[in-house]
Amino acid sequence: MEKLWGGRFKKKINQEMEGFISSLSFDQKLVKYDILGSIAHARMLGECKIITGEESEKIILGLQKILQEIEDKKLKILSHQAEDIHTWVENKLKEKIGEIAGKLHIARSRNDQITLDERMYLKEEVINLNKLIKDLQGSILKIAKKNLGVIMPGYTHLQHAQPILFSHYLMAYFYMFERDKSRIKGLYQRINILPLGSAALAGTSLPINRDLVAKELGFDTISENSLDAVSDRDFIVEFLSQSAILMMHLSRLAEELVLWSSQEFGFIELDESFCTGSSIMPQKKNPDAAELIRGKTGRIYGNLINVLVMLKALPLAYNHDLQEDKEPLFDTILTLKKSLFLMSKMIETMQINKERMESATRGDFSTATELADYLIRKDLSFREAHKLVGKIVLYCLEKKKDLEDLTLSELRSFHSGFDTDVLEKLRPIESVKMKNSYGGTSLNKVEESIQKAYQLLQS
Repeated sequence: MEKLWGGRFKKKINQEMEGFISSLSFDQKLVKYDILGSIAHARMLGECKIITGEESEKIILGLQKILQEIEDKKLKILSHQAEDIHTWVENKLKEKIGEIAGKLHIARSRNDQITLDERMYLKEEVINLNKLIKDLQGSILKIAKKNLGVIMPGYTHLQHAQPILFSHYLMAYFYMFERDKSRIKGLYQRINILPLGSAALAGTSLPINRDLVAKELGFDTISENSLDAVSDRDFIVEFLSQSAILMMHLSRLAEELVLWSSQEFGFIELDESFCTGSSIMPQKKNPDAAELIRGKTGRIYGNLINVLVMLKALPLAYNHDLQEDKEPLFDTILTLKKSLFLMSKMIETMQINKERMESATRGDFSTATELADYLIRKDLSFREAHKLVGKIVLYCLEKKKDLEDLTLSELRSFHSGFDTDVLEKLRPIESVKMKNSYGGTSLNKVEESIQKAYQLLQS
């Protein structure tokens, strides 16, 4: 295969070395962006009179034809055909228009070309990911609205803590994913910087116009320092970091689904289309999609560490180590897209066992805090109230009674401030109603939260 750099060398490259340094097997994913970037570059070269208008047009038409043939699946990229995607495109262009194809590489380097391709690719993919996050949020909202009023236990330390609305639980995840969207939106601005024109590392002495290229390719700004531009992979590290957080949120939700669909909880039933069975136990219905999302989270963490370690000791400017940023990036995007899609569908199709959720809030002492708050209104300090209610819970455990079963006389044996209105407050539904602070779990606050969330989805 023809090398872009072969003129200085007498010997052919070692065959094992050739395979070792080749990136075409994976960077071919960037072919569309490489061609679009090349078209913009060729047009700029023509407009700046660095090549003739006729040469520019011929190059552009050749590149457009290559892209069309790829999109029509008439042209395949084979990993043995070139060292990388840039070389492959230039070689194919040469086949179509002859030696004039060599003029395409004037005033640029593969160093600024690859970071341009990655930025263009990532700009498009983060938009796609944001849409998938919105789809998942939409599924969460749909189920939250449909099941307004359903009560379930709230947990700390995976122990029953206080009764809450199931919709409130779901909305916690909505706002986690809202933060993910916000992070991606901020990242987009830092991706949207044109590096092309930095050439190998020092810029170029030719009279190029970088603003023309930026405008054609939809970049808001151009890079300020040529050394930084060709070596910068902060935007990939930042994306992988944000992806790790997003995947962590998906993993936490996946864990909830695994737990809730177990016989011990029985809160939900996952749709069969997202489960599998056992090869030996005929009765099994396993939550495989949720488990794999949980499992693949470590893979996304690994991709972030992979790139961070690769970058940690690189001197300026470009080093071939940077070839190793692509596979973790591509893998992360593919994994995220599949995980977001599957999670959205699992949430949307799962069945809710309302009776099981509500029954789980009875007999678990989860309204004990209401007793403490009641006593605070009777002018006790929180510490005094906490200690007193702790004694009431201990009494219930010894007598094998629930809080809801206590009589007023029993409660007054602990404190004379208890009146008949306290008995109502021991019911889980009443406990939920009283959590009326902003962001709380009362029905009206959750309804407000859902309404606000729908507005956020439209923005």
